[in-house]
Amino acid sequence: MLDLRKIVTDSDPKIRKKSINVEFPLSKEDEDTIKYLYDYLVFADDDKNVEKFGVKPGVGLAAPQIGVNKRMFAIYVPYFDEQGNISSITAHAFINPKIINSSIRQAYLLNGEGCLSVEQDHEGYVPRASIVTIKAYDYLLKTEVVVKFRGYEAIIAQHEYDHLEGILYYDRINKKEPFSRIQGALEI
Repeated sequence: MLDLRKIVTDSDPKIRKKSINVEFPLSKEDEDTIKYLYDYLVFADDDKNVEKFGVKPGVGLAAPQIGVNKRMFAIYVPYFDEQGNISSITAHAFINPKIINSSIRQAYLLNGEGCLSVEQDHEGYVPRASIVTIKAYDYLLKTEVVVKFRGYEAIIAQHEYDHLEGILYYDRINKKEPFSRIQGALEI
């Protein structure tokens, strides 16, 4: 059983604070934080845990969302075959990530984005780069990596990266025309 921590909501000013780099070698506290971010996503991906413990499932979680303003986030995206079995998983636990490249072409989710830290829905398209390349230390692999994300995974990576900058997804929605289509954008 995961020792569940409180998710910081957008009513808390800490969620808007810019995060600082993590120092190496990792302290026990920093190691516990990055492990927790990843373990939470895996734990909350199980419907039984959602029902029993009231956790909210998600595909990404950043350290500021648990009250730690350090540059860390995890991604856990399972993909399923026709029988409903997991066929593959995209999983990362990034420390000190940097976006080193991004495409000009944009992408957005047609159903909009959501966030574990945002309790009230904010409808509208959230424009993002359709491809991003991130350089980071991946705790799961125990090495520095350069990872290129496309489409849905690029959106997830940018959403979590924004948390490290104190930015929430609804900051990126066009306030006057939240559902205005972006010409040439990848619609997911």
